[in-house]
Amino acid sequence: MTAADCALLPPLAVTAHTATSAVGHGRKALLDALRKQRSGLRSNDLGQQPLPCWIGRVDGLEGAALPAHLQQWESRNNRLAWLALQQDGLPAALQAASARYGNDRIAVVMGTSTSSIGETELAYRQLDDGRFPLELARPVIHTPHSLGAFVQAATGLSGPCLTVATACSSSAKVFAQAARLINAGLVDAALVGGVDTLCGSVIYGFNSLQLVSPQPCMPFDARRVGLSLGEAGGYALLERAAPGSDGLQLRGYGESSDAHHMSAPHPQGLGAQLAMQQALQRGGIGADLVGYLNLHGTSTPANDSIEAAAVAALFPAGLHASSTKGWTGHTLGAAGIVESVIALLALEHGLLPGTLNSSQPDPACGPQIRFEPAQADIQYAMNNSFGFGGNNCSLLFARGVAA
Repeated sequence: MTAADCALLPPLAVTAHTATSAVGHGRKALLDALRKQRSGLRSNDLGQQPLPCWIGRVDGLEGAALPAHLQQWESRNNRLAWLALQQDGLPAALQAASARYGNDRIAVVMGTSTSSIGETELAYRQLDDGRFPLELARPVIHTPHSLGAFVQAATGLSGPCLTVATACSSSAKVFAQAARLINAGLVDAALVGGVDTLCGSVIYGFNSLQLVSPQPCMPFDARRVGLSLGEAGGYALLERAAPGSDGLQLRGYGESSDAHHMSAPHPQGLGAQLAMQQALQRGGIGADLVGYLNLHGTSTPANDSIEAAAVAALFPAGLHASSTKGWTGHTLGAAGIVESVIALLALEHGLLPGTLNSSQPDPACGPQIRFEPAQADIQYAMNNSFGFGGNNCSLLFARGVAA
């Protein structure tokens, strides 16, 4: 599919949204950290022999427990999913949506790259005569769908339940999946989101690819050497926008799969360009109307320069584009939802984040890449999330624009 093939997307209202990350629980903590340039990164303290690097770790997960009726889903990932579910009035918003539509008319679409694999790692380390120990012999957590099944059980929603696992684009693609479900008439609303927690497979896996930085990440900086990993969880509730409504809206999405390489981006960023073009096309706007673009911006040498080139090929020099991974770390399958919430905060509060930790511009990057924050009243904001294998997704959000 080309950008020209994309029909206009009927606007979807974002009636609730929340994110919990290393900077704190909920939107208020996230907005405060962005305003105060306060990073959530810390020296890695995971494991018996922690890899020397920096991570974005969420406080409050250790020692916590799920409610008794959800104990079969007990895992660190699902504890974060539960914690994030309690923020920013989301339970009340879901209750109201259920009253409007019925539980069976609300989809649950979750994105994750590793789900509860941390518990699977633990089970293998504690094998008892070749078997998982009894307390970890729970099949519902040893599956990529653990998160989706848990969220459905935790919320009582009974519509379609899907898991998207396309690496780091996972919880951006959930918006596109939800839009298709709603516009096809299969559901009336959708709870979308994503959760990923740190574990050995994540940290050592990325380190084996020589992508982990020993210092806090510096996206788009000429001195960057790699990423800082993080964990996070977040959600958004999507419904059809009422005619004439002026709230926050999903106005477009774009997806592509360039399949150039298992872990490296396409050298010309063609898939990234196509995803951004599709999002603009579905939103029916030109690139010049976008006020803020949250970049994937992982701080790896190849990713940043290629994404910057793709952005420069589409957007005017006046665009304010930045990476916020210096605050949260790269939260993998949760990056899409967390950074979509940041784009929505930009629309709500006019705060356009800079790029934390970065100060020396890479000459390969265009003028769209901003290191310093700005304040501006904007109408449109976008978010890029690009995953391994060329799984690219771009989302277009709007404020106060009715169809």
